[in-house]
Amino acid sequence: MTYFDASTSNTTNSKAIGSLLLGILSIMIPFIGLVLGIIGIIFARIAKKQLTKTNENGRGLAISGFICSVIGIIIQLFIILSLITYYSITTVGIS
Repeated sequence: MTYFDASTSNTTNSKAIGSLLLGILSIMIPFIGLVLGIIGIIFARIAKKQLTKTNENGRGLAISGFICSVIGIIIQLFIILSLITYYSITTVGIS
C-alpha cells in the first residue's frame, strides 16, 4: 500500500498566489488598482526570492502576478492621466 507522505508534497507559495490575485485586481479596479499593482509587484518579488530558497511551486504564478501588476499600473496611470487631461482641457474655456 502506498501512503500519502505530507513531507514530500510540494505546496504553492502563498505570496505567489497573492501577487497574481493583486495583479488581476489591479487591472480591473479603477484608481485603487494603482496601489494594488504596487503591492502585487512587491509580493511577486518576495515570492520569487522565497521560491529560490524553498522547494515550493508557484514560480509561474509569481511571474504572472508581476506581469499583471505592471500592466495594471500602466492602465491605471493612463486612466488617471487621461482624466487629468480631460478636466484640464474642459475647464480652460470656462472663466
